[in-house]
This record gives sequence, C-alpha cells and structure tokens, in this order.
Amino acid sequence: MKLPAALRVANEGLAFLLELAALAALARWGWEVTENTALRLLLAVAAPALAAVVWGLFAAPKARFRVPLAVVLLVKALVFGTAALALADLGHPAWALAFAAVTLANTTLATADRRTATRGGV
Repeated sequence: MKLPAALRVANEGLAFLLELAALAALARWGWEVTENTALRLLLAVAAPALAAVVWGLFAAPKARFRVPLAVVLLVKALVFGTAALALADLGHPAWALAFAAVTLANTTLATADRRTATRGGV
C-alpha cells in the first residue's frame, strides 16, 4: 500500500513523536521505580539510553547495521512494548494501551508503505 505523500510525512512525524514518548516513558519509569536517588538517576538515564542505542543500531532509518525487516520490527516491538509496560507500571494502563495501539498502527502503515516502495510501487 503506497501512502499519499502528505500521509507519509504525517506518519513519519508521528513515528518520531512516538520514539520520543517511548524514551520519556522509560526515563520516567527509571526515576519512579526505586527510592534510592543514585539508582533512580542511573535508571532514568540508562533505560532510555539503552533503548536509543539499540534503536540506532538496528531500527533507525540510517541504522548502523542493515538487518532484515523482521529484526527491525522486533526491535521496534521491544522498545515500544517496554515503554508501554513502563507506562502501565507507572499506573497509567489506559495511556499504555493507547500508546501501544498508536505505535502498532503507525508501524503497520510505515511497513506497508516501505514494502510497496521497495517493490517499485506495485
């Protein structure tokens, strides 16, 4: 399915916002998960940093390593799924569910569009 240009741009913008939201959710979870200040700071920095590194290596548009689509989707599921679980653990199950649903729709549209583009628009 080839998306119209305006929808493709909007979906890519949404993807970027979802990535930022995932990092924010992981940072917030890291801060809230414990009472120890040093551990809070470590987790608030390390959780989103780890997600960003893994994303940059395998799932980003200019990823360091070119991997099969299945691996890219697995990394996205891991990062977005962990962020949704973090939101649920923070006491926001509705936000977690909404986040998961929007990321699923966004990733599905982007994947379908990319598959069409790589097949020459067929």
